[in-house]
Formats: sequence, C-alpha cells, structure tokens
Amino acid sequence: MNWQKLPNLPDREGFAGSFAGTSHGALLVAGGANFPEKRPWEGGTKVWTDSVFGLERPGGTWRTLGRLPGPRGYGVSVSFEDSLLCVGGSDSTRHYPDTFALEWRDGKLAIHTLPPLPIPLANACGTRVDDQLFVVGGQEAPGSTSASNRAFCLTLSRSAAGWSELPPLPGPGRILATAAAHEGSLWVFGGAELFAKDDGTVLRRYLRDAYQYAPKTGWRRLADLPAPAVAAPTPAPTSAMGIYLLGGDDGQRAGLPQQTHPGFSKTLLRYEPATDQWRRVGELRVARVTVPVVHWEDRWVIAGGEARPGVRSPEVWAVRP
Repeated sequence: MNWQKLPNLPDREGFAGSFAGTSHGALLVAGGANFPEKRPWEGGTKVWTDSVFGLERPGGTWRTLGRLPGPRGYGVSVSFEDSLLCVGGSDSTRHYPDTFALEWRDGKLAIHTLPPLPIPLANACGTRVDDQLFVVGGQEAPGSTSASNRAFCLTLSRSAAGWSELPPLPGPGRILATAAAHEGSLWVFGGAELFAKDDGTVLRRYLRDAYQYAPKTGWRRLADLPAPAVAAPTPAPTSAMGIYLLGGDDGQRAGLPQQTHPGFSKTLLRYEPATDQWRRVGELRVARVTVPVVHWEDRWVIAGGEARPGVRSPEVWAVRP
C-alpha cells in the first residue's frame, strides 16, 4: 500500500470511535472519545466529544466546523450525496438509535434528521451499498452482557419509509465487526461475541467468521479469517482485487497490562470473493482500531483511532490499495 500522512487532527490526544465521511469535497470527523487528562491505568476518565472538524483539501488545515447534537461516538458512519450520515452510537451513559446527516456547505454546518434505528445501538458495523445503508450487530446498552446479531437497512432514496429489519446475521451476535461494500453486496468480518461469567463479568470471544449479504439471496457464510479481527478500520477498503482487512485486534495480546501493550495487529489481509480465499498481502505502516475508513478523492483515509488500549492518536493517514 502507498501511505501518505495528512495533517493531524486538531486535538492533542485524538479520538477513537469518531464518525467520519465527506461533504461537498471536505473530509469531516465528528465525535468520538478519549482520555484527555490521564491514561485509564492512571485513573483517567473516558470523555466523549461533540466536536465536528473539517479538512477541505489534503494539504489544508483542520477547522472546527460546529457541534453534534450531543457528545457521541462508536456509531456507524457513511458518506452519501454530499453528507456524512451518522447512525447510533453512545455517550458516557447510554446508547442511541438516532440517525442524522452532517452537511458542510457555504461555510455552515447543517444537521438533517433521518429516521432512527428501531433499537439503540453502539459498536455495530455498517456500510452503504448503492442507496442502501446497512447496520449489523452492536450492543443496545452500555451494560449489555450479549451482543446483537440483528441487521437493519435504510433505503436512502426513500428514507421517510424508515428502517427495515433483515434476516439476522447467521453467526453469533457481535460487536466491533468490520463491514465492506463490494460487488453490490454487504460483507461482514470478525468482531467479538460477548458473554457473562457467573459473577457477571462480561468477556469477549474473538471471532474469525465472515459473511456476505446479497439482497436477492440473503446471507452466505464465507471462508473464516486466518485469525480473529476485532475493531479493524471499517468499512474496509476495496479494489478490483478484493476487500482489504487492515489489522484489528486479534486477541493475541488480550490481558496484557494496558501500559505495556505493544499495539494491535499490522497484518494486511485481502479477501478475494472469486475464490473465497484470504491472502496475507503485507504489513500496515500503522495499526489503528475503532476508527472509520473514508474514501476521499482517490484515497482511503484513517483519521485518528486507537493506537493501543487507552491510547488514541491524532494522526491522519491516507492509503491507496
């Protein structure tokens, strides 16, 4: 991959779980959360933001454009018709069903309300296939002891009709899966299943399974990933050769003390639909999780994200498969 560093986000720490997309040629990054005062192992508190930042050209300067309706992060975001669509997400106390569009035009930030999801969801995955916006999995509440396998679709050309529910994802419910839009289908990879121990402690089971959803034929299971992938950048970049999975948390370092955690997987995988095969095709220059991927001009952009547990990054990277 060809990597290019863009100007850093205008925040010293950076954010994980932001919304990101494009509007009238500008790159927008909105919301997310970080630890602004202390690291979590030092007793720091996670804080959600409502800031909306914009970058009008790759060599430009980030500007603060406005505010979200409230602090929000860990939702699904896609670009559609010069707007950044933001779906669901959370703050420090609850999860949300809200859906809205951010539009940056003529120096002003406008927020347009869309029909809400049938249920509140955070940590779901989703993407847009043509004019259909898909959302899969997630959690309904911060204290959920299980994840959802429900799937929803909003047809954007007639959004007033609201969301429809699709057949559920065939595998276990999951959070932090990776979605992709490719060849007219929705693709879902990995994520983490949640389960509770007898004492109420919620644990994660790292997943390797993968699925395709085609509107005419429904769900189909694919070849498993070579290794689990949780919270990899999403929606995954694509090319004529296939779908690229950009690292993620493979669970190999789960349980290590946060202050000594070396970071997440740098393995670059490509899924090739024609042969239903995964190939290891290189290593990432940087590894980030809980961060959206935006197709901007002729590149895929990763703005911010989590560099290791409890540590965000303000760096912005553009890649070309």
